[in-house]
Amino acid sequence: MVLFLFLSHLAIGVVFTLAFVSREAGVKFFRFNAGLAALLLVGAFAFRPPEAAGTEWGRIAFAALIVLEAALVVYWATVGRALASIRPFIAGTGILAGVVALVAQAIATTAGGPPVQAMTILSFFSSALLLGGACTAMILGHWYLVIPSLDVSHLQSIVKFHMASMALRVLVVAAVIFVAIASWEPGLGPSFKHYIFSVAGIFFWQRVLFGLAGPAVLSYLTWETAKIRSTQSATGILYVDFFTVVVGEVLAKYLFLATRVAL
Repeated sequence: MVLFLFLSHLAIGVVFTLAFVSREAGVKFFRFNAGLAALLLVGAFAFRPPEAAGTEWGRIAFAALIVLEAALVVYWATVGRALASIRPFIAGTGILAGVVALVAQAIATTAGGPPVQAMTILSFFSSALLLGGACTAMILGHWYLVIPSLDVSHLQSIVKFHMASMALRVLVVAAVIFVAIASWEPGLGPSFKHYIFSVAGIFFWQRVLFGLAGPAVLSYLTWETAKIRSTQSATGILYVDFFTVVVGEVLAKYLFLATRVAL
């Protein structure tokens, strides 16, 4: 389930962030990312556990991912070729399917009422945006080797998006932690605060260090490097940044399944 959630959120995040990249990046850039997202979804399907289809919302999430996969395959096959007039419809269908999948996954995997489900939905969306922003920024930075004449403003724009998604992720995680601690009542077992400061809480602190603090610093360094138009240095930092985001989000999925707190 950890890998299923992580890979599907990464794929959805890539789809979301492509809407913020200029067409000047070229047909091959969009085809590469569409193919990457499609392959990530194939990996997610391979790790999909049987219990993921155990509820109605779980089946809705899976159906939405199937629609997203179909949209990605069609988009990959047609971008830069025929059917140009329907590509916006294909892209819109993929984005809508991704939204439905995230909402359905959050409801299907949350043990709690509407407030808890709402926090999980926010967590899943912020996770997808952070993963997609980091991945797309890294690939776009590398694309300056493919198209040296590409304006550096495009990299600066996607780095801004990545920084905004990083800030959103921090705010959502902080809100989730606050709600988890404040909503605890005696008789419901150990509190989340107790978990944080227990031996098992080492995974929580690793998640905060590698998945939030690390990317926050690295995304700022990337922005400062992009401002001086050093695309190669910015890309190098983005590789490290993406690695820390991946580590943090995998840990977040594990902690969510272990504690039912959507970090």
